[in-house]
Amino acid sequence: MERGILSNTIGAMFGFLGGTIVALDSGYKVLQNPSQGKIYKRLSDAKWFLALRWCDNFATPAAILTNTGEFSFYNQIILEMGEQSFIPKQYRQNIFARSLQLLPNEKIIYSIDSIERSLEIQAIEIDARYGKVALLRQVNDNNL
Repeated sequence: MERGILSNTIGAMFGFLGGTIVALDSGYKVLQNPSQGKIYKRLSDAKWFLALRWCDNFATPAAILTNTGEFSFYNQIILEMGEQSFIPKQYRQNIFARSLQLLPNEKIIYSIDSIERSLEIQAIEIDARYGKVALLRQVNDNNL
């Protein structure tokens, strides 16, 4: 057998935000990554890739909110409308605080009446060094 063929044996496979991460001897591979040969050295990097992909897959505004009240990423829709138009800064800390109360995989709907926006909030941990982040996406009656 040719040397190196089995150097990337599969150790574990699991789902994360609609994607699949495979643990290999040399790192972590995301099956949904268009760069087939891309291997992430850290699990958190593979999770970040899937979190960014999660945001980009929605036809409504979607973002990742940090504990500082800043967006670490948002999709094209928010880029066009402006992050302040999506969720003004004065609401972000309260939204993040609500996410901390959630159990793993739990989602809630949070309404901001003053800007007429309803959000689905989910808290996840992508990188243990930085703690949880809140996944946000705008929802309306049609996609609840």
